[in-house]
Amino acid sequence: MLSWVVTFLVVALIAGVLGFGGVAGASIEIAKAIFFIAIVLFLISAVVGLVRGRGNSL
Repeated sequence: MLSWVVTFLVVALIAGVLGFGGVAGASIEIAKAIFFIAIVLFLISAVVGLVRGRGNSL
C-alpha cells in the first residue's frame, strides 16, 4: 500500500516540474489519503494483535 503512496508522490513531483499543477495537486491528495488509510489499518491491526495476545501453546 505504501508503494502506491510513493508512486503518486513521484507522479506529483514529475507533474509539478512539468507545470501540470492540477495533476500534481490531485496526486498529492491521493497520496495523502492512501497514506492515512495505511496508518489507520496498521493501528487497527496493532490494537487487534494486542487484544488477542499470544495464546498458551502447550
